[in-house]
Amino acid sequence: MDTIQTNSRHPKGLWVLFGTEMWERFNFYGMRALLTLFMVNSLLMKEGDVTIIYGGFLALCYLTPMLGGFIADRFLGNRYCIIVGGALMAIGQFLMFMSASTFGADLGSAQMLMWIALGVIIFGNGFFKPNISSMVGSLYPKQEKSKLDSAFTIFYMGINLGAFLGQFICPFIGDVKDSAGVRDIHAFKWGFLAASIAMTIGTVTFIILKNKYVVTPEGRPIGGLPKNNTAEDFEEGEAQTANFSGKSIGFAVAIFMAAFFGFQYLFVDKIGFSSVGMGEFVKAVIYPFIYSMGIALAFLIMSSAENKVERDRIWVIYIVSFFIIFFWAAFEQAGSSLTFIADNQTDRNIFGWNMPPSMVQIFNGLFIVLLAVPFSMLWDKLRAAKKEPVSPLKQAIGLGLIALSYFIIAYNVKDLGSNGLLAVKWLILLYLIQTMGELCLSPIGLSLVGKLAPKRFASLLYGVFFIANAAGYALSGTLGAILPATGDKFTKAKELGINLQDVLDKKVTLTTEQVATFTKEQLPMSNPSFVGFEIHNLFEFFMVFVILCGIAGAILALISPILKKMMHGVN
Repeated sequence: MDTIQTNSRHPKGLWVLFGTEMWERFNFYGMRALLTLFMVNSLLMKEGDVTIIYGGFLALCYLTPMLGGFIADRFLGNRYCIIVGGALMAIGQFLMFMSASTFGADLGSAQMLMWIALGVIIFGNGFFKPNISSMVGSLYPKQEKSKLDSAFTIFYMGINLGAFLGQFICPFIGDVKDSAGVRDIHAFKWGFLAASIAMTIGTVTFIILKNKYVVTPEGRPIGGLPKNNTAEDFEEGEAQTANFSGKSIGFAVAIFMAAFFGFQYLFVDKIGFSSVGMGEFVKAVIYPFIYSMGIALAFLIMSSAENKVERDRIWVIYIVSFFIIFFWAAFEQAGSSLTFIADNQTDRNIFGWNMPPSMVQIFNGLFIVLLAVPFSMLWDKLRAAKKEPVSPLKQAIGLGLIALSYFIIAYNVKDLGSNGLLAVKWLILLYLIQTMGELCLSPIGLSLVGKLAPKRFASLLYGVFFIANAAGYALSGTLGAILPATGDKFTKAKELGINLQDVLDKKVTLTTEQVATFTKEQLPMSNPSFVGFEIHNLFEFFMVFVILCGIAGAILALISPILKKMMHGVN
């Protein structure tokens, strides 16, 4: 009887991890919904710099899982890393609460508290994220690995249920405007406090339930200290320890240094560590570090592969990870450029209620909750009919869907001009299509790593997978910074007696006094550009994402048959 239940149902441990991840995502996405608006409105930072910093913050949140995965695999195990990560994130969110409580009296101290808080959250996320994902994969014995796509889709519903709750509750109490549309810049702190409380609940829940439910079918704890692992935890004939030679490490370091300075020169046209501000520092140091780490780590892990099958499967993880960079670069505009558009050039009236701009992105979490189970059932049904697409093809479909979402909204902003308002229904449609794309890509990618990664460095390879997210978020910051002037900028310039469009078209030259005023009011004096092309309006801005994601999706779809062969029987 027990065997039948094991084969037909998901283990109870999945639901413990589901709940733990739900509260963690409440904490992270709730804070994320408020972060850029808090930096612009309370800490008086420029939108362009905020977008770059936001991308760097998210990128580091998905780079540190590599460190957390390594520490788990070699020293602490998944369980202890999850507890450490959860505690750090709860502390970090409380420091954000302190920052939002301080800025009125001391702006400098508030900014310093924010930098410390973001650093603590980054490391907390690094300990937490790869290890809880790795534990989901470890819940299933070898004969049930085919259920991982379904399991990770259910797990992904937990992620987005938390995201939905966080993106509703935190903006509801933290992004408050009066009847005249004036924002209460002191309310942000309550949203950050709610995020801290949510993370505390999630961590305590995991501590209480882990020993009872997060176990193998035989009752052995999953994710304990690595020294307690037994041969039963590994595939037959698989090495039980990840060994990296000194020569391999040395080559990886050399590759990292060469790539780092190469990327630095590419991004800021110079080599060195001097910077004008935090935004420039992120471009000059953080972004090159992330891209270079991914390249160096690829070499290091490949050097530890035991045979051709392992090497081929690891290559599949890396190839797919490269293509999903473009998905996350487009998807993560939600917290930066799309939030600014929702704030400044969108009619957010829904049945007489003016939705807070930071809450518009809630629809992604809502649609995930509604669609995760149907998508899980779809994959199960296609698998039973032997028509299930191979995992890389599913991810190519996800890229195609996000390109479609931006293509639709591009044509709906084409004739807005500088004063027209985008109907919020188009942003809702965008989030619906992007959610379907996300369900084809993100949980499938997590599942793919679980099926292909050798056990001895499974958590490290989850960290590698998250480097693709990190690189995508870094690229999202770069792309978000090319957002052209939105309606609020034209209105503010008009109040100063200046036609902003004439300034952008270089039909007028600003006086020294006007330049100082534009700088103080954070008004643009020229159009942004991308790879040599000037971006004049929102239509051109959105078409950048259509082209990037469309091309990436098409190429991934074309090479999917090759990747299928390299997966050696894994679908």
